Amino acid sequence: MRILLVEDNSRLRAIISQAFTGNGFAVDTAECAADAEAAIQAIPYLAVILDLGLPDRDGMTVLSFIRGKDLTVPVLVLTSRDGKEAVIDGLNRGADDYLAKPFDMDELIARTRVLLRRPGRALSGTLSEQNVEFDTVERRVRINGTEILFSRRELTALEQFMRRGNRLIAKAEMEESLYAFGDEVESNAVEVLIHRLRRKLSTAQASLEIHNVRGVGYILARKA
Repeated sequence: MRILLVEDNSRLRAIISQAFTGNGFAVDTAECAADAEAAIQAIPYLAVILDLGLPDRDGMTVLSFIRGKDLTVPVLVLTSRDGKEAVIDGLNRGADDYLAKPFDMDELIARTRVLLRRPGRALSGTLSEQNVEFDTVERRVRINGTEILFSRRELTALEQFMRRGNRLIAKAEMEESLYAFGDEVESNAVEVLIHRLRRKLSTAQASLEIHNVRGVGYILARKA
């Protein structure tokens, strides 16, 4: 799950990014409006967390940019501005939610997940296929009713597979969902992760297995 965090305060940006990363998100960051708009045009993010107090322009211009492009990506606005008028202005311009600073980090993550589960969004709370059940909110996987432990990136990959169904995921697409801009990624990082995920599914006797499509990508399918 790849999101964009737009926040100019470097310390707060790092704290929010770390919190979301620890909850299974890949997080790209931007510290100004220009960088945010460039990223939004290049990457189909699942959500944008947008601070309004940016150094080059008001964050509301980024919100207007997003909606002006007819993008339906959910936007959660962060601001230290007081008053009901600021909230109403943001919502009228197309913000999906609003959170005042200072805020509780767990609440920010929970609100983001709620946005992603709203009707018309790509995400739902629980994924189930054969004997594999994935609670995407609690980030827990049960196979044959037994909870199996996976790493953060293994969970992200498994969620990507289960949402896609029996359809191909290109290696480059998988890499984009697993790693954010600036991450150091070894050339075989995706292959190594898929190998670990495949082994864990097999050991737990999952009725699903990952197939390699040589030179293209991967498919999650029922065992024959």
